[in-house]
Amino acid sequence: MDIQWYPGHMTKARRNMERDVKLVDLVIELRDARAPYSTENPDIRRLSGNKKRLILLNKADLADGSVTKLWIEHYRKQGLEALALDARNRDFLSAIKASIGRLSAEKEERDRKRGITEKRPVKALICGIPNIGKSTFINSVLGRASAKTGNKPGVTKGNQWISVSSEFLLLDTPGVLWPKFDDKRVGVNLALMGSVNDEILNKEELCLSLLSYLREAYPELLDKRYEIDKEELERTCEAHEEGLMMLSDSRALAYMDLIARKRGTIKRGAQPDYERCAALIIDDFRSGRLGRISLERPQS
Repeated sequence: MDIQWYPGHMTKARRNMERDVKLVDLVIELRDARAPYSTENPDIRRLSGNKKRLILLNKADLADGSVTKLWIEHYRKQGLEALALDARNRDFLSAIKASIGRLSAEKEERDRKRGITEKRPVKALICGIPNIGKSTFINSVLGRASAKTGNKPGVTKGNQWISVSSEFLLLDTPGVLWPKFDDKRVGVNLALMGSVNDEILNKEELCLSLLSYLREAYPELLDKRYEIDKEELERTCEAHEEGLMMLSDSRALAYMDLIARKRGTIKRGAQPDYERCAALIIDDFRSGRLGRISLERPQS
């Protein structure tokens, strides 16, 4: 499944980011804790240049906690400052402040050497892919609704300065992807997390890809959420194989078949409505109703 999405407005947003990154002291990049590799925009690393970077693994409440710890350790071994958080919960504020203090220490030392005794506010550019939670993060930092939020990509339209305090300024930027996903799995993961326009997706194929992964990595979560009976699953799987339905993972298709019947997504003729069922399963994943799931591990 090859998914590509790079609407024209992102080119302008990337140019603006390249211009404005020169104005800041550090870059705060949000990634999704469920897929930190797929949600790293390689352009951001390049545009950041020598600027200090703080990596925030957002939506950590939806990710497998043990895997998230591996990612934090992975980044720290690379000399990067990294934190896991749920942007809706303000408990992360003290950790963020400490990280920014460490990252801005060099700037303050340079100011002292230049004879600047007055402490200037730290300027940080906040960036990430679409629908990663930047606006929610900003609202939590401010303690009030300032930036628009939404569960679809493209809510933030342009760069805007936000004063957090006399010591800290944030430059908010729109969510930006990159022109081509060289790894097909990256496109699939971005689509699963809602960072790609749903209207261009084949949700049935996307769901089968998710089920193929989950039945290997988190079968217990699938079985619990949808009350899967193992014997019934085997019979359904065998029926698909006998019917030569081998274009997809037959076991993933058997899961979707059972889930469609259990959730009542049935068409006329008692046939599963795979389109509706796929949308239901993907929504369960995105919302966390399926459980805490990570799509990537550092070693992979």
